[in-house]
Amino acid sequence: MGLPGSGKTYLTERLQPLLKAAWYNADKIREMANDWDFSDNGRKRQSMRMRAIADYEKSCGRYVLCDFICPTKETRKNFQADIVIWMDTISESRFDDTNKIFEAPVKVDFHIKEWNDHNHVDVAEEILKNV
Repeated sequence: MGLPGSGKTYLTERLQPLLKAAWYNADKIREMANDWDFSDNGRKRQSMRMRAIADYEKSCGRYVLCDFICPTKETRKNFQADIVIWMDTISESRFDDTNKIFEAPVKVDFHIKEWNDHNHVDVAEEILKNV
């Protein structure tokens, strides 16, 4: 999770082959659903949509990576991630509406504050070690 432009997709693209996980990007899921509603209700609906997809993949015995903003406590509660990676690499995004509602998470498993060439390897190794 993290603001738009923080590197969520960049990190997930590199994590996916290391974890051999299913990967769902929020923009691609919104495109498939033809749902570009970023109101509070639209964001809640998206968090539940992402959860349904992740739950299905988990029920099939797969690791699942979902990269999306998940900007509020409520959307994170709806999604119920097993592991949270917060891409905290920027202080604001190009979207004022998202900047205004984004709530920093209280509990995260991985708090990434800077881009580097080994974040994805470090995170993958730690996840695989503890799963």
